[in-house]
Amino acid sequence: MSKKYDTPLLDELEKGPWPSFVKEIKKAAKKSERAADELGQVEKSYKTKRGYWKHGGIVGVLGYGSGVIGRYSSLPEEFPGVAHFHTVRINQPSGWFYTTKALREMCDMWDKYGSGLTNMHGSTGDMILLGTNTESLEPIFAEFSSRGWDLGGSGSAMRTPSCCVGPGRCEWANIDTLDINYALTQEFQDELHRPSFAYKFKIKTAGCAVDCIAAIARADLSIIGTWKGDIKIDQAEVKNYAKNGMDINAEIVDMCPTGCMSYDGKKLKIEDEDCNRCMHCIAKMTKALRPGDERGATLLIGSKAPIVVGAMLSWVVVPFIKLEPPYQELKDLIRKILEWWDENGKARERIGEVIEHKGMRSFLEYVGLPPVPQMIKEPRRDPFFFWAEKDLK
Repeated sequence: MSKKYDTPLLDELEKGPWPSFVKEIKKAAKKSERAADELGQVEKSYKTKRGYWKHGGIVGVLGYGSGVIGRYSSLPEEFPGVAHFHTVRINQPSGWFYTTKALREMCDMWDKYGSGLTNMHGSTGDMILLGTNTESLEPIFAEFSSRGWDLGGSGSAMRTPSCCVGPGRCEWANIDTLDINYALTQEFQDELHRPSFAYKFKIKTAGCAVDCIAAIARADLSIIGTWKGDIKIDQAEVKNYAKNGMDINAEIVDMCPTGCMSYDGKKLKIEDEDCNRCMHCIAKMTKALRPGDERGATLLIGSKAPIVVGAMLSWVVVPFIKLEPPYQELKDLIRKILEWWDENGKARERIGEVIEHKGMRSFLEYVGLPPVPQMIKEPRRDPFFFWAEKDLK
């Protein structure tokens, strides 16, 4: 297809060292009318300093309330290819493992019904397919579902759970993130596909505190792999690190957030009772240090991006939980958390915001968790748990 629009302003965004979305849209525009008109509309937005997208409305596939985000152009006569430009979210496999056959199939289907543009992956974790019209939604869904794919979550619903690659690629995973993520996705199908919440609820599972998926900053419920017991030390390998040029005091000991480590030039010591399992030392000295044998997870709640009251980081609510199939204790706890949020949350309030104004006591009492020292978010902060008079008797 020949070039449809001149885009001098967008062309500027292709310059510089970073990958450019403009370059990718131009590649798609060579064979897609939708992608070509998207370029034209976005160029016009840069010229006029106005947006021409309209979001929302009821659009989707039969039996599902989420998975499709409606988007329309306010200039349909000028840019007919993007009169409808809906987004389709496809539930990603755990850890984002695909076969090349599956990826080719997906791209072929999207070239057939959509703009050919994808976002791999969205911040929730789904495969994001950008730009199709309302008439194509049912055929797209039929083709994807016939090959074993399903829609992801969107709107005021549970968003598609996501996880790190875990034991699939990483020897430091303390939990089977892939299995946990699959089990939770199957368990909460209704909550994922039929929006009934005050707002979105995200679950992310990381195999260790390195937290490669940034769960602690983005998920309403973060499941972080950890361990109980002492860190295993191989002193011979510690010597090898020193011999090969590592400054163990500067790079390991002085970087320990709790100051629980010491090194006298011969032996590395760890006061394990003071360790907060941050994984810094283990990730840096992979041959010398390993987590303890009793593995499980820490559960944290309440992180989110800045909308409404500002960005929030997660808050520890369960310092350690064993996670073994079928994960019933975890599933039951999540249902209690959702119930409390549903009872107390206002429209577009994430659960962390509800805890902020209702108080941690109300939350803990409902879900049945005891207050413990690990829940203290910041030393010397106002008490997070207010004792009632009856508690003191």
